[in-house]
Amino acid sequence: MMNILIVKTSSLGDVIHMMPAISDAAQAIPNLKIDWLVEEPFAAIPAWHPAVQKIIPIAMRRWKKNLTRQMTWKEISSARQTLRQPPYDLIIDSQGLLKSAIWAHMANGIRVGYDRQSIREPMASFFYDKGLAVSRQLHAVERNRLLLAQALGYHLSNTGPDYGLQGLQLRLPIPPITLPPQSVVALHGTSRDDKLWPVENWISLAETLKTKNHTLVLPWGSEAEHQRARQIAQYATNTLVLPKLNLDAMACVLDQAKAVVGVDTGLLHLAAALGKPGLALYTATQPKLTGAISDCHAQSVLQNLSTPETLTPQAVAQALGAVLHP
Repeated sequence: MMNILIVKTSSLGDVIHMMPAISDAAQAIPNLKIDWLVEEPFAAIPAWHPAVQKIIPIAMRRWKKNLTRQMTWKEISSARQTLRQPPYDLIIDSQGLLKSAIWAHMANGIRVGYDRQSIREPMASFFYDKGLAVSRQLHAVERNRLLLAQALGYHLSNTGPDYGLQGLQLRLPIPPITLPPQSVVALHGTSRDDKLWPVENWISLAETLKTKNHTLVLPWGSEAEHQRARQIAQYATNTLVLPKLNLDAMACVLDQAKAVVGVDTGLLHLAAALGKPGLALYTATQPKLTGAISDCHAQSVLQNLSTPETLTPQAVAQALGAVLHP
C-alpha cells in the first residue's frame, strides 16, 4: 500500500480544485492511502472525498493572531508530530507557496512539488526533493491533475474532472434547511469588491425570476455579505436570506438548488464540483485559469461569463432563463 500526503492548505476554491486529482490517483493506484494537510476552515472539503483517509488540520491564520498563547504552540507541535509519524512514501505540495513548502518539509518522506518555472513562489521549490514542470497557462484543476500524475507515475486520461462528490448529500448530516421548489442560489459574496456584481443587478434578476415563480436564495458568510443579502431581500419579495451555515450545510443547500448564479468565489467552485447548472459571473478576472469547471457527471455545466455585454442584468437573466427552461 502506498501512503501519500497532499499539501493543499487553502483557499476554498483551491482546495476544491484539488479534488479531481485525488479521484485520478485513487483510480490509477489501487489501495492508495491519502492524507491531506489543510487549513481548519476548509477541512470539511477533503473529508467529503471517499479516497481521503485522514485530514490533518492546521490553523495558520488563527495561530498568527495568538502567537503569545501557550495553546497555540501546543497545537503547532501536535501538527508537526502528526506529520512526522507515518512516514509517507511521497509528500506532494500542490499549493506552491513558501508556507506550504515549509509544512511539507516538516513531514517525513520524499517531497515533490512544482519546479521553479512552474511554481507560484519560486523559493518554495528549494524545499522539495524533486520539482516537476507543469505549465502555468493551464487551468488550476488541470495543473493539479498533471502534478499528481507526474509525481505518482500514471497516465492522465482525457476525461473531464471527477470531484468525487457523487452522492455527497447521502454522506452528510440532514440539512437544517429545505429550499422552496425551483430555487436559484445567488452566491453574491466574494473576497474582493471588484469581483462583486452590483446589488441593483441582483434585485433586477430576482424580479425577473419572480415572473417564473423562482425563489432567489441568499447565503452569506460575513457581516458584510449578510447586509448585502438583506439589502437585496428588502427590494425583492421572492428571496430567502439563509442563516449562517457551515460547509456541510452549504453543500446540501447547493445540491437542492435548481440552478446557481455566482460571482468569483469558492462556493461557486463547490457548485461546479456538485454538477449544478447555472452561471459564473467574472466581473474583474478572466476564467481561463481559475474559472468554474463542472464535474464530469454534470448534466448541464456552469457557464462562465466575463465580458461586459454578458454581465448586464438583462443578459444574465436571459442566459439563466435558458438554463432553467431549456
